[in-house]
Amino acid sequence: MTVFQTRYPPPGTAPGTLAGAAIEAGTLNISLINYTADRIEEFGRAGIADCRQSLDHPDKTWIHVTGRPDPQLLTDLGEFFGLHPLALEDVLNQGQRPKADVYDDQLFVVMSEMRQTPNGLAAVQVSFFLGPNFVISIQEDGAEDLFEPIRRRLRQNGSRLRTKDSDYLLYALIDVVVDRKFPVLERIGERIEQLDNELLEKPSRAAVGEIHEMKRDLLVVRRFCWPEREVIGWLLRDEASLIGAESRTYLRDCYDHAVQIIDLLETYREMVAMQMEVYLSAISHRLNEIIRVLTVISTIFIPLTFITSLYGMNFDAMPELHSPWGYPIVVALMAGIALAMIFWFWRRGWLRRS
Repeated sequence: MTVFQTRYPPPGTAPGTLAGAAIEAGTLNISLINYTADRIEEFGRAGIADCRQSLDHPDKTWIHVTGRPDPQLLTDLGEFFGLHPLALEDVLNQGQRPKADVYDDQLFVVMSEMRQTPNGLAAVQVSFFLGPNFVISIQEDGAEDLFEPIRRRLRQNGSRLRTKDSDYLLYALIDVVVDRKFPVLERIGERIEQLDNELLEKPSRAAVGEIHEMKRDLLVVRRFCWPEREVIGWLLRDEASLIGAESRTYLRDCYDHAVQIIDLLETYREMVAMQMEVYLSAISHRLNEIIRVLTVISTIFIPLTFITSLYGMNFDAMPELHSPWGYPIVVALMAGIALAMIFWFWRRGWLRRS
């Protein structure tokens, strides 16, 4: 299972170097939205020149890049918007731990989104730059646009996003990334519930593989959720001077969601750990049942084996050898002993399923 993929430049490369630091770029799409409280201008497929022109007017700007960015694109964006080279390097070298850094009058935030792949859960890096009147978001995986709900809200006249500053837009984008983890955990919770029923009814080796897969998925989520809570908590404090007091109020709600996700995560991890114990207990109980049945059968045949071995000696002095009723009497005796032992075992409860 691919958890994440980190790509770093060769050792000894100068900090902030972008050229050659990433593997080949994929399909890119740049969307640009300039907006104020009264109007909105949207470009579904913008070019780098459109991004440059957005600096010439006082509107608030949101630039969203989907797909794996190439060094030249990041270099151009860095020159136009004054983005720090170290932050651009973190964007290019995907797989970064969620974090928040301040560079002069800009804020750089790294978050992660969970994606379900054929090989299990994978983390997709989402990077944000917050400036005085702009937000730049970069999403490596362009298979699905995370922020279409934010666009719909921006298109609505009188929307709070249109009337607030850029820091509120950053909060809304971070909130989407955080809240998208709830469906992921919900699917894991459903898998845990189904597996509980399966373990109680018919434990199998396939269930063990499912348990290990869920443990790996939960480990992936945990690896990125705990740092994200720290990032949001850092944004709530005074260190993030670009986050206004009003937006910080909404970030507290986002922080609560991050705490809820971690609580669910830890609960599910405990449940998965308990499932392994349930599986081992079920296998042990099943083995005990088999051994008990075999023990009862063996115990019943012990006296029967003794009788057959005794009369198998064929000594001429045995009076039963010359009696016409000797064989049926011995067979009846053996049957009576077996039935008596079965009845006694049943009365003691040894034949009843526990």
